[in-house]
Amino acid sequence: MTSRLVECVPNFSEGRDKTIIDRIIQPILDNKGVTLLDIDMGADFNRTVVTMVGDPESVLDTVIQCTSIALELIDMSIHTGEHARMGAVDVVPFIPISNVTMADCVDLSQRYGKAISSKHNLPIYLYAESATSTQRVRLPDIRKGEYEGFQVKLSQPEWKPDFGPSQFMPKMGVTATGGRNLLIAYNVNLNTDNKTQANQIAGKIRTSGYIIKDDEGNQIQDENGKPLREPGLFSNLQAAGWMYDENTAQVSMNLLDFNLTGLHQVTDAIRMEATKLGLQAVSSELVGLVPLDAILAAGQHYGNNPNATEQELVDYAINGLMLNKLSDFDPNSNIIEWAIRGD
Repeated sequence: MTSRLVECVPNFSEGRDKTIIDRIIQPILDNKGVTLLDIDMGADFNRTVVTMVGDPESVLDTVIQCTSIALELIDMSIHTGEHARMGAVDVVPFIPISNVTMADCVDLSQRYGKAISSKHNLPIYLYAESATSTQRVRLPDIRKGEYEGFQVKLSQPEWKPDFGPSQFMPKMGVTATGGRNLLIAYNVNLNTDNKTQANQIAGKIRTSGYIIKDDEGNQIQDENGKPLREPGLFSNLQAAGWMYDENTAQVSMNLLDFNLTGLHQVTDAIRMEATKLGLQAVSSELVGLVPLDAILAAGQHYGNNPNATEQELVDYAINGLMLNKLSDFDPNSNIIEWAIRGD
C-alpha cells in the first residue's frame, strides 16, 4: 500500500536572506518523515515558497517548527516586496497527495491554527476547504488590503480571526491556513516593463474577469451601484500582473484545477492576448512543483504525437510552455511524482 502523503507549501515573507531561509527549513531536513522537494526564493517578491511532503503527522509537526523560527526571524514592519503579503508566514496550505482525504487536510490546518495561535498569539484565518465563511474561501479576499490594511481589518467583526486575537501584530502580521486541492503557481513573462499591460491580460483570462469601463475610463455600474464585470476566459484561475524584474512584466497565476484549466491553455491565451497588444510571451516559470499529469497534458497539446513516450511528452511541454527560457528546467526535481521517486 502506498504511504499516506500530504504536501505542505508554506510561503515565508523573506526572499533575500538565504541564512534566514536555511534556518527556517532546518526542521524539514531533520525530520525523516518529511522530504524537502523545493525551495523557491524570489528577491523581488521578497518571498520564499517551500514545498515539503511526508506523512501527515510529521508534516504538521515540522511546519509548526518552521513557523516558530520564521516568526522569530522575520519582521513584517520593515518588509517590502512586489508580491501581495500579509504576514511573516503568509499562508500554510495542506494538500492531499496519496491515501489522504481533504477532510484530513482540513483537520491538519485546524490543528496548525490552534497550535500556532496558542503559542505565538498570532491571528490566523482558515481558507479554501477549511474556510468558516464564504468570504474566506479565496485567499485574495483574505489578503485584500495586505499587511498594511490589517490594523483596521482586524477590528471589523466580519474579519475576526478563526484563531488568535483580533489584534494587529506589527512584527508577525497574520497567517492563513487551510486544506486545498493541488494548486499550480505559474507565471508567464512578457517583453515589456509595463505592469499595466500584464494586468490587462490577466483580467482577460482570470475567472473573476475585469471591471467594465466606458470610453472615458469610468466604471460602469449596475442598478445597485456595483461595478459591472466581464468574466474571464477560464474557470478556476487566479491571475494578476506583476513584475518579474525591473524590465519584465509577467502574468502571475494560480491554476486551482489543472484538469479544468491547463498550463497549455493559459499559455496559449496569454500569447494571443499579448499579440493584440503588440507584445510577446517570452518565457515562463513554475513556483514550486507541478503534478505529472499537468505536464503530460501540455506535452500532448504541443507535441501532437499520439505515440510519444512519457519522457517525450515532458520534453514537448517544457518547450511549448517556454519553461527552459529563463533557466534549465529539471523535470526530476520539478515534477512532484518524479521528485518523490528520486528521493
